[in-house]
Amino acid sequence: MEKDFLIQKWLDNNLNAEELEAFKKLKDYNALIKLNQNIQHFKAPEYPTSKALTSVLQHINTHKKARTNWLQMATRVAAVFLICFGVYYYTTTLDTTITTVVAQKNNIELPDNSSVSINALSSLVYNKRKWHKNREVSLKGEAFFKVAKGSTFNVNTTFGMVTVFGTEFNVKQRDNYFEVICYEGIVGVTYNSQLTKLKAGDSFLILEGKLIAKEKENNNTPSWINNLSTFKSLPYKQVIAEFERQYNYTIHSQNIDTEQLFTGSFTHNNIDIALKSITLPLKISYRKTDHTITLKRE
Repeated sequence: MEKDFLIQKWLDNNLNAEELEAFKKLKDYNALIKLNQNIQHFKAPEYPTSKALTSVLQHINTHKKARTNWLQMATRVAAVFLICFGVYYYTTTLDTTITTVVAQKNNIELPDNSSVSINALSSLVYNKRKWHKNREVSLKGEAFFKVAKGSTFNVNTTFGMVTVFGTEFNVKQRDNYFEVICYEGIVGVTYNSQLTKLKAGDSFLILEGKLIAKEKENNNTPSWINNLSTFKSLPYKQVIAEFERQYNYTIHSQNIDTEQLFTGSFTHNNIDIALKSITLPLKISYRKTDHTITLKRE
């Protein structure tokens, strides 16, 4: 039975036995009885008891609804807060990944004001939330670092770890190619569990699993920063692979020994000049169609 119906019949003294039992089971039964007893003390017989009680009940119900609405609203706000906090916590604990595509370079600043220049077809991963405890990045490809002084700064690669405290250096990691060049300060390179320390101008190069000795580096920055790829006594296939990274072209070679060593450079700004730079010294002809280049021995 409906609550309001039972209360109204009780006020009219018109409850039958079944309705009376139902009325006694109401949550507000004791409060209603007490309220009725207090009302009986009023001397004025003309006092509208029924209307007064109804008004009081309406007031009680209104406050109950207000409390209920407030609780519902508070619950919703708390739920939204928890969701937002969860999303914030989840996203801020995720790693930040910077990726470059063919012919693209990117410059970023890390949380400690260290800067990184990222070469084409490379990716750099780091965690902002953990940065103040652990200055560490993971690199695939090539990047030039200018590290702010502070705690140890690590660069993870598939070949090994590069560790510094505050310096400038370049890390290049490609298929069967791992090179670190120190331009300022001291760099520690861990390869096959062995640590090699590099001073300014020193290089560390692993080519197809072999340590390659290199001459002193005289430049202040890697050449690719200035849109120029430079090679010194490196297999021609390394030149071709780098050309494909800097230009959106696929290179096919015919009757060409890609293991022959090449010394020279090519620009990133003009494909025709770049092609001549890597073909004329070796007397190689080329044909360019759409996004494909075919190299052929003359």
